[in-house]
Amino acid sequence: MKTNVYIDGFNLYYGLLKGTPYKWLDLERFCDSLLPKNTVQKIYYFTAKVDARPNDPDQPTRQLAYLNALATLPRVEIHYGSFMSSVVSQAVVDSDPVTGRWLRAQGKPILKTDAAGQTVKAWVFKSEEKGSDVNLAACLLRDAYRGACACAVIISNDSDLLTPIRMAKADCGLTVGLVPPRAKGSVELKALADFKIDPRAHIIAGAQFPDIVTTPGGQVQRPANW
Repeated sequence: MKTNVYIDGFNLYYGLLKGTPYKWLDLERFCDSLLPKNTVQKIYYFTAKVDARPNDPDQPTRQLAYLNALATLPRVEIHYGSFMSSVVSQAVVDSDPVTGRWLRAQGKPILKTDAAGQTVKAWVFKSEEKGSDVNLAACLLRDAYRGACACAVIISNDSDLLTPIRMAKADCGLTVGLVPPRAKGSVELKALADFKIDPRAHIIAGAQFPDIVTTPGGQVQRPANW
């Protein structure tokens, strides 16, 4: 089946790659390994450029190196969203004084209260990535209505994609597969997909770029602390 793959970059990173030595991921090799019986003709990668942070000033440099490596892959198309930052007042979650871990009851967080029983709030700096889910949905529906592919594979845990996936399936007869980056992903997404593939560790390990990637502008090296 002619297949297009739609990847939520931050879902992939935080759900599957963070904390592993496999962040230097060649998306063409990865998708071809996941879908050996399909013809993967295009891979959409949705992300946003990160800013330097006090505890990680080199984060933008590492990301840029990876984006430059991805740009050498002819089937990969990168779409950018953006980050929106703001200061908001939010409730404070109570925590265990020994372990420091946040407390929960019946699966829900326990909010910290003061002596009067009022919920304690604090001003926090909130940074959110915006646009990837909308961009992914738009590209998916455009391809579905144009008949650009027979199968769409979504690499995301974002349940916001339920409606566009339903539309693509119902209106266009599109076959939709799901590769959940996190094992405990959206139950609704898993139920809606026609098939599901779990990204095994050996597939990720075998789909890495070489340490040095040659680009039109020179060479890009895998970040040392990756």
